[in-house]
Amino acid sequence: MKKRTTYLLIIIFFFMFLIAATLLSLVYLEFSQQPTIKSQSYLVIELKGSLVEKSVPDIFSRLFTLTPQLSMHDLWLTFRKAKVDSRIKGIILNLGPLGCDWGKINELREYVLDFRHSGKKIYAYFDEAIDVDKEYYLATACQEIVLHPLGGMGINGLGGYVPFFKNTLTKLGVEFEVEHIEEYKTAYNMFTEERFTPAHQEMMESIYQDIFQRYLTTIAEARGKSPEEMKALIDHGFFQGKEALDQGIVDHLFYQDELVEFLKEKEGKINFTTFTRYRKIKPTSLGLNKGAQIALVYGMGAIYSGESTFQTIGSKTLAQWFKTIRKDKSIKGVIFRVDSPGGSAVASDIILREISLTRKEKPVVVTMSDVAGSGGYWISLAGHRIIAQPQTLTGSIGVISGKVNMVELYKKIGITAEKLTYGAHADLFSTFHRLTPEERVLLKNQILKIYDEFLTKVAEARGKSKEEIHKIAKGRVWTGAQAQQLGLVDELGGLTLALQKVKELAGIAPEQEVKLVVFPRETSLWSLLFSSPGITTNSLFNLIKNSMELSFSEQEIVKTFRLLQHSSTSSAWAIMPFWQAPH
Repeated sequence: MKKRTTYLLIIIFFFMFLIAATLLSLVYLEFSQQPTIKSQSYLVIELKGSLVEKSVPDIFSRLFTLTPQLSMHDLWLTFRKAKVDSRIKGIILNLGPLGCDWGKINELREYVLDFRHSGKKIYAYFDEAIDVDKEYYLATACQEIVLHPLGGMGINGLGGYVPFFKNTLTKLGVEFEVEHIEEYKTAYNMFTEERFTPAHQEMMESIYQDIFQRYLTTIAEARGKSPEEMKALIDHGFFQGKEALDQGIVDHLFYQDELVEFLKEKEGKINFTTFTRYRKIKPTSLGLNKGAQIALVYGMGAIYSGESTFQTIGSKTLAQWFKTIRKDKSIKGVIFRVDSPGGSAVASDIILREISLTRKEKPVVVTMSDVAGSGGYWISLAGHRIIAQPQTLTGSIGVISGKVNMVELYKKIGITAEKLTYGAHADLFSTFHRLTPEERVLLKNQILKIYDEFLTKVAEARGKSKEEIHKIAKGRVWTGAQAQQLGLVDELGGLTLALQKVKELAGIAPEQEVKLVVFPRETSLWSLLFSSPGITTNSLFNLIKNSMELSFSEQEIVKTFRLLQHSSTSSAWAIMPFWQAPH
């Protein structure tokens, strides 16, 4: 008995110790002083791995994160701070494979070029760089590019293979039954086709050609070469160390310690600080992020009805954010940052409604990241200005509906089921049921009505007729540059341009600083401990989920499958085609 009591006390003491340690860590994170940054410092940023728009927004998750999740928001603030911080002499970007698409890469390139206006130096460093066209595109914005002496540099262009899974699914006994409007609405073609349809191929080639041409001309200009010379280098593809230097692809071959010595010879005594350390520097300490308030709302991920989770957009959550912003008289304008392939048409319309009501009270500027198509474009329509990157994937004005049936799979593995329905179409979305011709017509008519409403909303927002919009809609995805030419977006740029525009529309002087009120809000220690619902397992679950070792393309496939899991919760989806740079 005494032993059991002793063991129990030890266990209780152990858990009390863990709780106390956790609370002390939370207090430290919340109230710890800013780090000291020495003068003549180079800021070293490890720019590799998954890149999201906004990192985990609560202190509980950050406590369990060994390294901060790389986010565009933090990088934008970091570049802005470093530009005006007299202690920062320059930046070194240690580049590796980045898990993002061309829109974010182009925006990072803008951050680099803006930083260079301060007169400070910025260097790109690669250890080895195989198949790094996106990363090299970013690196060419820096003053100089440095490669490890034995490092390989692979700039071999865009393209590869787009997978189709229809035959595999057929062998398994799984069938995707999809109705879509119209021929370019290819969101689930990889599950329903064996190869490109003519419309799918036309659209993909158009996107790739536009992105590649911009890539080619930009890096050629940056490296002082003609497009023809650079195209020949891309066709060669791979360069080892000295060959990359001789061909003018890089400027130096240095080990890391040699780069340090090189900088010391040029600058004299220098110090170094890390991105993890420097991100703790408050913008207000440098004269930034103060003054009139501007809301910065992040809409990230697929769109669903209900509450948001991290990296998904919930209509209820976004609607509440915009209601809060609309009622807050201290907020003078809104920047809405969209990085979404779309999702539920109804959820998208709920969000659009709240943004439309908000724009009657204060200016709204939309800025698009990697993707803002279909439902992602739908929720962008209420912006006074819509800004996209040249490589943003947008448009995709179309609707899709469907389901998965596993009738043949169930037969193969011996699963039987008895039908029990009260209503002619009660089992329409059941995996035990194959759609009848009548049910396909029913689904088609449903999405035709939603498509017509989609066209009407776009036409009204963009000042065009429905006929004009229909010609460029049909589910077709456009790059941001193409969308601007077609009148679907207003300007090309990113967060910096969006901030300029919202200040202009709100009557705030260009040189005047503003305070950003960011949504989702950062959870403070006080609200974490004392507000409802308090500490939950959701933050930790999302942290684990987002740290899974999946490649960028694998994550995109998983997202596409996840949407089909919700087929019974929405009769129509405004969702973009699965997109990745194929390999």
